Amino acid sequence: MKLAHLAALLLSAAAYGLLAYAVPRPAFGLLAGLLGLAFGLYAWLLKTGLPLRQGMLMALLLRLLWLPALPALSDDYHRFRWDGLLLREGHNPYRYRPDELAGPDASPETTKPHPTTNDQLLKSIYPRLNSPHYYSVYPPVDQAAFGLAAWLMPDSERGFVVALRGLLLLAEAATAGLLLALLRQFGQPAGRTLWYLLNPLVIVELTGNMHFEGLVGCFLLLMLWLLARGRVATGGGALALAVATKLLPLLVLPLLLRRLGWPRLMWFGLTLAVVLAALFGPFLSLELVENIGRSLNLYFRSFEFNASFYYLGRAVGQWLSGYNQIALLGPALALLTATGGLLLAATERRPTWATLPRALLLLLTLYFLLATTVHPWYLAPLVLLSCFTRARYALVWSGLAGLSYAAYRTSAYTENLPLVALEYAVVLAVLLLDFRQGRLSGPETASSQPR
Repeated sequence: MKLAHLAALLLSAAAYGLLAYAVPRPAFGLLAGLLGLAFGLYAWLLKTGLPLRQGMLMALLLRLLWLPALPALSDDYHRFRWDGLLLREGHNPYRYRPDELAGPDASPETTKPHPTTNDQLLKSIYPRLNSPHYYSVYPPVDQAAFGLAAWLMPDSERGFVVALRGLLLLAEAATAGLLLALLRQFGQPAGRTLWYLLNPLVIVELTGNMHFEGLVGCFLLLMLWLLARGRVATGGGALALAVATKLLPLLVLPLLLRRLGWPRLMWFGLTLAVVLAALFGPFLSLELVENIGRSLNLYFRSFEFNASFYYLGRAVGQWLSGYNQIALLGPALALLTATGGLLLAATERRPTWATLPRALLLLLTLYFLLATTVHPWYLAPLVLLSCFTRARYALVWSGLAGLSYAAYRTSAYTENLPLVALEYAVVLAVLLLDFRQGRLSGPETASSQPR
């Protein structure tokens, strides 16, 4: 390893070490400075042609640095542990809201189904939950990971975090292998693997804060790898795993219509439906459907964070009506995304497996530009898919998304709208430049053709 690359590794490790163990979320100035340093080093390493093997080793070491750390920039892991402990005891985590089990108004009748050995532990976790009044929104694959980590480490918060992070690191290792194999198959530079593996947002949000977009990306790449080899049925199973981790991968379905054709699409859809039924089956009940429906309704009609075009629509709506129109704008923008997906699928030129990541990248970009809520970790799949193109906007966006942490400087969680405007102005400018310079096109090979 060159001395300059070794120095970059040590500086990156120092930045990540401080982020993991010494920087609280409200310290936005220090947080932004360390993230900026990490992204600067990341850009320099990519520009100087860091060898692939050295880069992959560096990516592993930087991830292992976080292994025993409690997430400092996200408190979602408390809900992960809550759901995991319920599942460990054989109870359905979708059935009750946390406030019904451990809140100040919880009744004995409500808490009775849960074993007394867990009562004190749940009550100790309850004050740290950021969504005690909402039903769980985490699909079955997530729940299985929560349950396994809770089964391995039921009494230790740090032990639970280490176990769950270990599972996510295994998924990242699989992602690295699949990404490398697909890039080589499609005749694209293998070095682009480092665009994802060394990306600071990916390291901080997926390894550090333990968000499951990394698992989604792994299953999406597995689906693509299987489909590119003509394994239609197992490809449907891989997509089912992705959907059972986050619902968002359902957006890929319109893009598969022309690539598969109707006969094979039916086999794909059948496997997808069967595997989804098997994954959701243990939790299936009328309550599950109703509670997930309530959560999705809240997401589209109530939640807003780090949005772009939605904030412009919100301002217009408030000027016209005098109040926030999110209840109308949220579903309308989601419908616009669905329409855009159908149009993209219908107008895509010569769809192949090699161009599927580019098409999905564009569709997810439209989704996030129109979304009411865009947390930084949501963008990790964009970074992954951009590896199959020459586009730079997703990498730039991943670097600017950290500006949204300005909202956590106080307990009021007030967003800094000028910073949000700066983020999207730069992202849209780079996106336009990518289009004008043809960076959203990529080489195709014979092996990339649907078969």
